[in-house]
Amino acid sequence: MAKTLFLVLLTTALINNVVLSQFLGICPFLGVSKNVKTAAGMGGAVIFVITIASAVTNLLFTGVIQKLGIEYLNTIIFILVIAALVQFIELFLKRFVPKLHQALGVYLPLITTNCAVLGVALTNVQEGNNFITAVVTGFGTACGFAVAIIILAGIREKTEHNDIPKAFRGTPAVLLTACLMAIAFYGFNVLA
Repeated sequence: MAKTLFLVLLTTALINNVVLSQFLGICPFLGVSKNVKTAAGMGGAVIFVITIASAVTNLLFTGVIQKLGIEYLNTIIFILVIAALVQFIELFLKRFVPKLHQALGVYLPLITTNCAVLGVALTNVQEGNNFITAVVTGFGTACGFAVAIIILAGIREKTEHNDIPKAFRGTPAVLLTACLMAIAFYGFNVLA
């Protein structure tokens, strides 16, 4: 069981990286990756939200939704759960870590609409994952998101003052960097 969970963690974080191979969560990935500290804060918030959302949605699905036969409401229920978790995180950061709250700005509430969070919850249901596997899948996916956004932020900080041709400055350079990262992460497929 431990070996299987480790493989789930490795697969979701590196091989099937939510941003670089599934292309979910692109908005915060591109928007919050200008600074490593802010990217790490966003990565931490996403780790918390996705892991808790995976646990709560799995319990809701198996304990309530399936028993009531209302599987067609999965998406709506999961969105409500995710929105509530993000509001909790926002209140917590505003109260206890105001600098991070201010640095994340509008991107913190955007975790609610981050399709990666909903994608993990729905994938867990579709694959029929048990509680432990669902939580490990959520944690691994979120760690993969955090790794990708921190790496992109580090690259953006290092290349900020480079002499880049005018046509590639700004968004084109970021998208090219993300593309090269996706190609690099594709190399992890040999682990599968």
